[in-house]
Amino acid sequence: MIHHDDDLAVALKDMKSGETVNLSGKRVILINDVQAKHKFSLKKIPASGEVRMYGVVIGKANDSINKGEVITINNLKHAIKNEFSLKGQYQWNPLAVSDLYPRYFQGYHRNDGRVGTHNFWIVAPLVFCENRNIEVMREIMEEPLGYKYGHNSDYDLNLLISQWENNLPPEQLEKLSITKGKKDFKKGRVFENIDGVKFLTHEAGCGGTRKDSQLLCRLLAGYITHPNVGGATILSLGCQNAEVRILNEAIHQIDPEFDKPLYILGQQDYGLEQEFIEDAVRKTFAGLTITNKVIRQKAPVSSLVVGLECGGSDGFSGISANPAVGKFSDILVSMGGSVILSEFPELNGVEHILAERCKSSSISEKFLSLMEQYQSAAKNSGSGFEANPSPGNIKDGLITDAMKSAGAALKGGSSPVVDVLDYTDQLRTPGLNLLCTPGNDVESTTGLAGSGAQIILFTTGLGTPTGNPVAPVIKISSNSALYRKMEDIIDIDAGGIIENGETIDAVAFNLFNKVIETANGGITKAQLMGQNDFIPWKRGVSL
Repeated sequence: MIHHDDDLAVALKDMKSGETVNLSGKRVILINDVQAKHKFSLKKIPASGEVRMYGVVIGKANDSINKGEVITINNLKHAIKNEFSLKGQYQWNPLAVSDLYPRYFQGYHRNDGRVGTHNFWIVAPLVFCENRNIEVMREIMEEPLGYKYGHNSDYDLNLLISQWENNLPPEQLEKLSITKGKKDFKKGRVFENIDGVKFLTHEAGCGGTRKDSQLLCRLLAGYITHPNVGGATILSLGCQNAEVRILNEAIHQIDPEFDKPLYILGQQDYGLEQEFIEDAVRKTFAGLTITNKVIRQKAPVSSLVVGLECGGSDGFSGISANPAVGKFSDILVSMGGSVILSEFPELNGVEHILAERCKSSSISEKFLSLMEQYQSAAKNSGSGFEANPSPGNIKDGLITDAMKSAGAALKGGSSPVVDVLDYTDQLRTPGLNLLCTPGNDVESTTGLAGSGAQIILFTTGLGTPTGNPVAPVIKISSNSALYRKMEDIIDIDAGGIIENGETIDAVAFNLFNKVIETANGGITKAQLMGQNDFIPWKRGVSL
């Protein structure tokens, strides 16, 4: 039982019909089998009656729900209750952070005053027409520079080819291993002080609305000026909606004194494609020699900006991984750092709580306005926030969007909301910021990095193979079974909170140390797997 006002409780393990449960003075006899992660009612709830969990309304009963009955999509529907006043007087005392927490990390100091946890070079297209040329540059540069790892570098098809040539039958070919040994992440690099060359592709830049192309330029500008990025090569066709002029304006709006190496090449300015590619490769290599001169130096933890994300959530996410990330958030904010909570569809139903935590009524009003605009746009397209839970979410105990949101919002901890950012807005105010992004994992993490997150904490209950090109993603499992099954993509296990009584504080302490380790150049599982996902949020229509 999470909150004293709750009508539902969470099963921590599989339970059988007829079992008796005692919770906070409530004696409940289960009338159904209840799978771990799922919920059951602590009282009789009439048809259309409000149902509370996490202390907020997360649904209404379709029909009468009996005491001890399991909660399903058949007896509970999405509903919220956001009745509140904007006071702008939220009181919060920063945590008394102990000396056990590191106060510094070794980072890359940029001329705009920000500090990078990594030093990447990005190669990206202004329009999807250039995706093939980006891939050609990847084939030319990635392996010789020592940055090819994950994906195809872990496997060897020649093992199958040779056995087929030796007449091994299909049923035996199906059982052969083609996995090579994992490559040392840092071995063989040409440039010691460059953590990677990241080749981004996307499906935007033309054919949609002008607004979408402008958003793409602002997003790319956020990546180019990102503290984890030391320089960039941008390929343009020359006739697309996402104009070079708009990109340059966006860069200088973020950083008027921008001085990193930047090469923008337009294919239509060249003759043969070969000339275009050769010049892009030469310029990129020359820029890498400049960026390699930057070295790590001591920086305060207050320089850190950490994005907060969840994906493939389950019924344990809101009682283990998410609150542990929330405690981490409060610790970092107490030390002068910043966190960014995204995914507005997964804040549906807890708007009143977050609005009341805003430092001013103007910030509250901006948050509520963005939520209303987003919800209206979703409804106009024939959907709504209530459609947010995925089949996997529902199967693992998250029945309504409001139930999912109440647990997801816990990642933001309890500190005041100091600013609300629309998509591609840059973080300017230290503390807890809200960022308008979709619930789509990759679109959201892409936006978090674009707004300045240097590292992203990503909680998951089902397992999600997601990473980001410039902001290392640290994965946290909500349950230990997932960690044991998919340890190649999970960095931290929060399942001890469920299985053996490990405290939220203890997991948050481990998270903090993992963030500092990563900020010092440590490697996350997503980086080892070569997960560099980049999907801009397309808010308009195709024309």
